[in-house]
Amino acid sequence: MRSDVKIGFIGGGNMASALIGGLLKLVDHAQQIHVVDVNTEGLQRLTQQFGVSTAAQMDQQLSEMDVVVFAVKPQNMREVVQSFAPFLKQQLLLSVAAGIRATDISRWLGGYAVIARAMPNTPAMLGLGMSGLFALEALNAEQRQHTETIMQAVGKTVWVENEAMIDAVTAVSGSGPAYVFYFIEAMQEAAMALGFSAQDANTLVLQTVRGAAQLAVESSEPVSVLRERVTSKGGTTYAALCSFEESQTKAIVAKAIKAAAERGRELGDEFGEDASSTT
Repeated sequence: MRSDVKIGFIGGGNMASALIGGLLKLVDHAQQIHVVDVNTEGLQRLTQQFGVSTAAQMDQQLSEMDVVVFAVKPQNMREVVQSFAPFLKQQLLLSVAAGIRATDISRWLGGYAVIARAMPNTPAMLGLGMSGLFALEALNAEQRQHTETIMQAVGKTVWVENEAMIDAVTAVSGSGPAYVFYFIEAMQEAAMALGFSAQDANTLVLQTVRGAAQLAVESSEPVSVLRERVTSKGGTTYAALCSFEESQTKAIVAKAIKAAAERGRELGDEFGEDASSTT
């Protein structure tokens, strides 16, 4: 991505803040980033923290941007997109709103198709995010690179060529942190049931999960091999894993992720409905 690229944000919440923090390392000047949000206190915080340009309502400056990132709540997306229409020139539009399809954004803008979609997750706040990316065919190579670079400012990315696969990304990595937190909760509760204090259970479990995840990231071997190395037949780990298998834990996880993907498709249908349609 060129260091002189101008990037506008509509919505200045947590995800926008994370992206701005990462992008400041890539652009020449903070004033190349312009943020629009009705929350004036939030804008003041962004100005103080990052030195970016801000406005409490959409303004002509959005027309001068190379990229405009939509970082608003999904239920507000249609109204925001339609309000943005007067400022549409030839910008790359990048949506990080969950459940909003690029094809629907295009339809709301009368067929404008220079649109990409990203599905990040909450570890982006620490620069450890995982984002799935999809782009309509109208994007050129530079615009695809802009999309990738913006999202890589807060973590790693993968491209999908079929927009329906964004629902799968949502189910695996978008919602994935909640699954990990759920497992952490279960381990903490089990540790306390074995006699540990809440504080010690928290330390034991969080450091174990953190260390295991980092080992999996840094190892060149599959996680199945790492698991086998910890597991001696007839030992303590073996007993625990046998219990998991008896409970069909893998099938339970697969069922849960499938449910999340199906819900993602349902939300896409709901958010993309025409205002005049009935349900």
